[in-house]
Amino acid sequence: MSRTFFRPALLLTASLIGTLWLGAQPRPPAGYTALFNGKDIRNFDVRSGHAKYRVENFELIGTTVEGSPNTFLTPKKEYGDFILEYEVKVDPRLNSGVQIRSHEYSGETKATIFNGKEFVERTFPKGRFHGYQVEISRTKSGNSGGIYDEARRGWLYEPTVADNPECAKAFRDNEWNHYKVIAEGARIQTFVNGAKCTDLIDSADLTGYIGFQVHSFKGDSPAEVRWRNVFIKDNGKHVWKPIFDGKTTKGWIHRGGSKFTVADGVIHGKTDPADPAAGVLIYDKPYKEIVSRLQFKIDSGNSGYFFIAKKDNLWGYEAEIDATKGSGGLYEVGGRKWVTQPEDNALVRKNDWSELSVAYVGGRVVIHLNGRKTVDLPNDPGVSKEGYLALQAHGRMETSVWFRNIEVAEKVK
Repeated sequence: MSRTFFRPALLLTASLIGTLWLGAQPRPPAGYTALFNGKDIRNFDVRSGHAKYRVENFELIGTTVEGSPNTFLTPKKEYGDFILEYEVKVDPRLNSGVQIRSHEYSGETKATIFNGKEFVERTFPKGRFHGYQVEISRTKSGNSGGIYDEARRGWLYEPTVADNPECAKAFRDNEWNHYKVIAEGARIQTFVNGAKCTDLIDSADLTGYIGFQVHSFKGDSPAEVRWRNVFIKDNGKHVWKPIFDGKTTKGWIHRGGSKFTVADGVIHGKTDPADPAAGVLIYDKPYKEIVSRLQFKIDSGNSGYFFIAKKDNLWGYEAEIDATKGSGGLYEVGGRKWVTQPEDNALVRKNDWSELSVAYVGGRVVIHLNGRKTVDLPNDPGVSKEGYLALQAHGRMETSVWFRNIEVAEKVK
C-alpha cells in the first residue's frame, strides 16, 4: 500500500516556536482557544483508570499509579473538525498519547485488534474509553505521531523508518515536542516537530472527546507525562446524513433490471427473471468528493456500491459486494476493471449485517469493510472525477442483497 509524504516547512506556528517559559501561559494563536487553561482541571473528567493529574507551572502533568489501567483526562466538550496543537514531554520509560474523537463503551464490548502479528479478540468493560489516539512514544519506538485505535482496532497507521523516515526520527526524548493534529471529516493528519507523520482516511468516528493519556505502567518509581500550550481551533463538524428514508426509494432512480423493494427500513435487491440485466438504484445527487457508509447482507449473487460514478453509464468506482469472494475490493467500470480484489470474504459477517464505507477525498480512494481498510489509493487517476452513488443487484445470476442505513458525511457548523 503506497503513501505519499511531503517534506513540510521547517517553521511551526509562529506563536509556538521556541516558546520561552516565562512563568505565564502564552496566548493562543489567532483563531484558537486554550483547551487547558494552565491553572486547573475542573472542567475535565478522568476516565477508565485512576492515574493522577495535577497542574504545575502552567503544565498539565499525568503521573502513573501502579495497578491502574490506561487513564484519560478529557475536556467535557466533544469536538469534530479541528486543529489541535500542544507540546508534550514524557518520561522515556512511559508510553502515552492524546485521544481524539473518542468515546466510552456503553456496555461490555468485544473488539478485534491487530497486535502486530495477528488479529486477536479482546473484551473491554463498560465505560472503557476508546478511539483514535495520536501516539507519544520514546525516540527508540519511532512511531510517535502514528494513529492507534485504542481499545478497538489497534494500529491504523504506524510510521516506520522505511516508509516515513522523517517522522520516525522527529520525536526527541527528554525534550518538549510540538504536535499538530488536523481533523477534517474523515481525514486526520498529524505532525511532530514539523514532520508530517500521518495522513489517514477513516470514518469510524467523526466527533468525540479529546483525552490526555497516562498509560498503565510498572516501574521502580512513577513516570510522568507533561503537556503545555494546548490550543485548539474548532472548525465545526461532519455528521452522518441518511440518504435513504427507510420507507421509500424517494430520491433514487431505478435503471436496468432486477427489482428493488423496501420493507422495515431495508432495501432488497433481487434478480428479475423477466429481465436478466443488472439493475441499479442511483442516488440523484452528484458529488465531487464523498464519504459514505451503508450496511449490507448478501445471500447469493453479486452486488456493489458505486461512488463517483457517471450517471449515464455508471463509469466509475464500485466497492464490491459478493456472496462468495471479493467483497471490499475495488472495481472500476469503464476503466481498469478489477483494481484490487480480496480472494475471500473473510471480513464479511456471515448471516449478519456488514458495514461498508467508501471515501473519495482529494483524489484518494479508500474503502473499509467492517472497520478494516481494504483499499487505499492516493492520487488515483480514475475515469470519473465527479459522480453519483448507486446500489447494484447484478443480473445473469441469482442475486439477493439487502441494504440499510445508507448515509453520507456532511459538514455542519
